[in-house]
Order: sequence, then structure tokens, then C-alpha cells
Amino acid sequence: MRSVFWEDHQLKMIDQRILPARFEIVAYRAHREVARAIQEMVVRGAPAIGAAAAFGLALAGYESASASTSDLLADLRAAANTLKASRPTAVNLAWAVDRVMRAADRMQGERSADDLRQAVLLEAQKIADEDVEINKRMAEHGAALIRDGDTVIHHCNTGALATVDWGTALGVIHTAHEQGKRIHVLVDETRPRLQGARLTAWELEQYGIPYEIISDNMSGHFLKAGQVQKCFVGSDRTAANGDVANKIGTYMLALAAHDNGVPFYPVVPTSTIDLSLAHGNLIPIEERNPDEVLGIQFHGEPIAPANAKARNPAFDVTPARLVTGIVTENGVAYPPFEMSLKDLVK
Repeated sequence: MRSVFWEDHQLKMIDQRILPARFEIVAYRAHREVARAIQEMVVRGAPAIGAAAAFGLALAGYESASASTSDLLADLRAAANTLKASRPTAVNLAWAVDRVMRAADRMQGERSADDLRQAVLLEAQKIADEDVEINKRMAEHGAALIRDGDTVIHHCNTGALATVDWGTALGVIHTAHEQGKRIHVLVDETRPRLQGARLTAWELEQYGIPYEIISDNMSGHFLKAGQVQKCFVGSDRTAANGDVANKIGTYMLALAAHDNGVPFYPVVPTSTIDLSLAHGNLIPIEERNPDEVLGIQFHGEPIAPANAKARNPAFDVTPARLVTGIVTENGVAYPPFEMSLKDLVK
């Protein structure tokens, strides 16, 4: 099933905070609730966040009591600002919200407020439907890079849970598995929120793909030992030069892969490529609550002293020089990325 979907005039999502212990669907009727759900990571993964925010705008349209299109557009613009502020790094969020607002602006003065509400919902649904098709196209391009018998390291979660359905990097692995290739996956835990251990491992079990969980600091050992043939990761924003912002720990994985001659492939829908940013140093990096680091327990007790402080950047930026190729729905981009990414986005 889809991780994000519209049903009964509500936005419904899989609650990713409680997997794998429990599988629950949560429902939202207000755009501020959706913004909070994005902040609290009920939904996560750049494509899924974008779709959720688009549907959040649809909810804002139905929340508004405005009878004119001009007044309704003003309410939608206010809701758009609230949704876009919920998480700063994932470019899909702003991209999806801006796309829905462009569709809404085209309706101004032409039809009724109810027609405008329906147009906003239809555009949000288009974004969700297109995401699934885009992911499947990316998966075909990426699966061609995987050979029978490969062991792959995967960081964070990039599967159906991180998108509307199918997934980006994990979608590549899923497709290669469906093609009959024998694949083994080393799953980075992905600290501190453990999206790899909690979510990627859960998805791989659903697909019947063999895997083993490793802590993030073990990947260098397996790469140096020659036990890994490929690395596949996702991206929340990719700059014009090929610098890739992804879940914290990706940069260290890329360094170890590069040092050991192992190909490193981000799998990136073109909606995640931000050609307006020349390089990755311009990508805003979200700093999350330090309690996500300090709250980890060992044998039921906190791992840190009571007065300890922590830093908690949610993302890091992998320089393009460490990237072998970038898989998109339009093909695989190779260096120089300034040229190849621009061509694939077009």
C-alpha cells in the first residue's frame, strides 16, 4: 500500500515512528497537523514529505471558509508557508507546495472557490501518482548497475516508506531482486533515529531480500575487506554540481567507498535536484533536537551523563568527487555533473 494517500477527505499516512513494532495508519484533517507530522517524522523521506505537504494544501483548501477564489488563494498561501517551514533540507517539500500553488494560481478568477479546492486536490494526487511511476523508472535504471551476487550497502531508508510507493535506492534493490538477481544487503542502522534498522530491515523482510544490520561505523570494515560491490543511498537535495545532501552518515560511507574503489550511487528523482544551488555548501542542514542523540539507552539506562550536551545535524553533504553516478528517472548522470544533471532535469 501507499505510505501517503488521500481517502475519505483525509490525508492518511503510515506512522513511521512506531515501525517495526506496530503498523498503524494515522489520519489528518488540518494542514497544521500535517506540518507537525512532517516535523515529528510521522512521515519522512523527501518524496513522501513532498506528497504529504501537497495533500496538506488540499486540506487547507477545505479548511478555509472563503467563498471567493482570491480569499481562498490567500488562505492557501499562508498554509503553504506553514508547510514549507516544517523541514528545511528536503527540497521536494517546497517543490511540491510550489507546484500545487502554481496550479491554484492558474485558477484565479476563472472558476468558483470549490473548483479551486478540487484543482488543488487533483494536483496533489498527480504528484503522488507521478512519484510512483518515477520511482519505478529510476529502479529500472539503477537495477542495471547491480550484478547477480552483489552485496550492497544501503544507508537510511529509501524504500516505499520514504516515497509514496516503491522507493528510490531501496526501490533499485527491490527491482534487481525481482529480476532474479541474488542480492545481499548490509543495512546501516542509521543513527540516531535508526531508520535503517527499523524501516529498511522491515521493508527487506516484506520483499524476502536477504540482509544483515550493521552499525554505521562498521561499513568501512566491510568495504576494505572487499565484501561489498556497490553502495546505494538516497538524497534529500542534490546541488547542480552533484553534491548530495542525505541522511547524516552518508558522507562517511562515501569516503570509505571511494577509498576502497567501491561505486557509490545516490538514487535521486529530478524533483530533488536543485539547479539553483551551485554547490552543496549552500544546502541548509536541519539541526534536530539533541534528545534524539541523548535519549538512546543501553540496558534500559541513558547512554550519556545527565548533564551531557549533544549536536544533532540530520543531514550531511557528500561532495560530487566521491559520487560515481546519480541515478534519476531519466537515466544515470555521470561526471561532469554540472552538464549531465542539467540535461536529465530538462
